[in-house]
Amino acid sequence: MIPADLAYALLLNRTAVAYQTTAPAYIVYRERTHVTAPTLGRAQDIDRSVKVRVADDVAVMQDLPAGGERTGQAFPIIPYFDPLSQGFTFSYFANLKRVDITLERKDVGYYAIPARDPTVNAVVPYISTLYVRYAPDSTDARLHFIATPTPRASSGFYAADVTEDPQTKLVAHVEMRTTGGDETIALDYHVLDGHWVITHGTFGSAEHVFGLNFNVVADVTYDQFAFPAIAPDPRLAPTH
Repeated sequence: MIPADLAYALLLNRTAVAYQTTAPAYIVYRERTHVTAPTLGRAQDIDRSVKVRVADDVAVMQDLPAGGERTGQAFPIIPYFDPLSQGFTFSYFANLKRVDITLERKDVGYYAIPARDPTVNAVVPYISTLYVRYAPDSTDARLHFIATPTPRASSGFYAADVTEDPQTKLVAHVEMRTTGGDETIALDYHVLDGHWVITHGTFGSAEHVFGLNFNVVADVTYDQFAFPAIAPDPRLAPTH
């Protein structure tokens, strides 16, 4: 196996290329969110039908089975999102009545892979902010990486665990953690109709309310995907 940080960079670059070149214009899907506060022994479900314009994450959403309609960012996050390539901004609040997630996607970025040099035995890109290594179950057919931040890492999210899909050779699972907090994001991806999309996610954070400290976890399943070429709702038609 090639050095872990080189294999990691190549996997992220392959995924970034797919993300950038196969973006759908619109996505229609159903999301089912199960919110739990385990230490309080309580749970709540939030289900919605969502139609989203991918370029700027503007969505029309309806509470299921036949509830109210609203517009805004796709709930809970847009399923077309690459958390690995260039960073992102993310804020999360959840209780048993609502989940508020604000996401700003960044431009796709790539690791610079040095050119082959016949005078050396190996070429390894230096990732100064992460110490990347193979997980014990990693194989050539299914790469699996674990990473920890180095002292040079800035505060915010980092990819602590990344698994490759052996068929598509793209990222299949990623777990994001924070260097200076307790927020976690875990996302599962599949390629559907040629598009690399999130099909399941969990979002967790500690909440502090009225002197109580408790964890709230939102477990989200995305399904019933469609990728229409034209706006599925007049409110999502191109603005120019």
